Amino acid sequence: MPRVTLREATPDDRATLERWDEEPDVVASDPNDDWHWEVELARRPAWREQLVAEVDGRPIGFLQIIDPRLEESHYWGDVPDGLRAIDIWIGEGEYRGRGYGTEMMELAIARCFAVEGVRAIIIDPLITNTDAIRFYERLGFVAVERRSFGEDDCLVMRLARTD
Repeated sequence: MPRVTLREATPDDRATLERWDEEPDVVASDPNDDWHWEVELARRPAWREQLVAEVDGRPIGFLQIIDPRLEESHYWGDVPDGLRAIDIWIGEGEYRGRGYGTEMMELAIARCFAVEGVRAIIIDPLITNTDAIRFYERLGFVAVERRSFGEDDCLVMRLARTD
């Protein structure tokens, strides 16, 4: 299987990301977000990385890693230092269910824990997205709490740094 690589998302990725935003599976996992690609792809805040996952040079998915304590909207509320939060999806349907999401998450997890002081990673799949919840459990995430984020009923999950 070809290896997944990650690269920084740029304004040139806008059309691809907007197309992925319309994919039914992506909409089902993230129904109430507007990513504001036209603005956000040009921004480089210190608290966020936006990454495109590629296989053999073809974009297949998107990853966002944030420091939820510093993130401007305070989506996660008042959280302690030492956390990272991940958003992930595979936009190209033919690449789903083939192990690429696992590779993407493994790369993201390694990237998060490469930062000294990061103690845990948090994610928030929809409570109804049982496939995603099982996926994250296989990667070692554990359920922390059920929580509403705006209109979204989510399961907050956490992966702690291992010694």
